[in-house]
Amino acid sequence: MSAILIIGCGYLGRRLASRCLAEGRRVFATTRRAERAEEFRAEGLEPVVCDVTDPTTLDRLPVAETVVHCVGLDRSAGHSMRAVYVNGLRNVLSRLPAPRRLLYVSSTSVYGQRGGEEVDETSATVPPEESGRVVLEAESVLRSACPEAVVLRFAGIYGPGRLMRERAIRAGEPMTADPAVWLNLIHVDDGVEALLAAEQRALSGSVFNVCDDRPVRRGDFYALLAERRNAPSPHFMPSPPSSPKAANRRVVNRRLRQELGVSLRYPDCEAGLRASCL
Repeated sequence: MSAILIIGCGYLGRRLASRCLAEGRRVFATTRRAERAEEFRAEGLEPVVCDVTDPTTLDRLPVAETVVHCVGLDRSAGHSMRAVYVNGLRNVLSRLPAPRRLLYVSSTSVYGQRGGEEVDETSATVPPEESGRVVLEAESVLRSACPEAVVLRFAGIYGPGRLMRERAIRAGEPMTADPAVWLNLIHVDDGVEALLAAEQRALSGSVFNVCDDRPVRRGDFYALLAERRNAPSPHFMPSPPSSPKAANRRVVNRRLRQELGVSLRYPDCEAGLRASCL
C-alpha cells in the first residue's frame, strides 16, 4: 500500500490516519508539538515535527505518494489565519517532495451566497467574510504552484467529540443567530471516505464540495442536538442591526456522489447526530 503524508493531523486528519493504518498503509503525520509526536508514534504513525509557518522546519517533510493538506487554525498559537492558510501553504509547497496525488482540504466558506440558494462547484466564489477570502486566496496559491492538486471544499465537520455549540445547548444559553439560515455539514467519517475516494478516482485539478445530502436549518439542527442531549429547547436572539448578513446557501454534493462514487454513511445530520451522541 502507498505511503500517505497528512499535513495537519487534527480532528479530520487523525480519523484519516487511523483508517489508513487499519488498511496497512505507512502513515506520516505532522505536528508542531513533541508530546503529540509521541502520541502519534504510540498509535503506529510516523510523526514529523514541523510548523507550516516556519519554513526551516519543512525540510523534514518525507516523500509520500499521497499528501493530504488539512491544516487548521490553532488560535492559541498566535498566528493569523492568513499566516497559516496562505503563507503556510506556500511554505509547504516550496519544500514538499512532489507527490503523485495532492489533496487539499478547503472550505465551503469560499461561497458568498446569502439568499438560501443552491451552490455547486461552478457557483461564484465571492465570500463576504474575511475568513472565506483567506481560504479562497489559499486555493489560488495552490492552483498557481500545483494546478493538478485536487481541492475538497468541506462543509462544517462534526462527529463524536465535536458538536457545534454543544456546551451552550447543554447550558440552555441563548444563541445570537438566525434559526432559519441553512447549515451545511459533513460527518467526519464521511469526510474521510471523500478523501480516500478522491485519492483513487478524482481527475487532476478537480474541485469537490464535501457535504451531506440534506442541508438543515440552524434552528432544526440545534433542536435535534438538544433532544439528543436531553437539554432545553434552544432559543435564539436576533443579531444586532449592525451585524453583516450571514452567509446562507445550500451546498450541493452531486459531483462527490456521481464522479467519486461516494455513498454517505450519514446522509443527513439526524443520522450523524444519532451516531455522534452515544
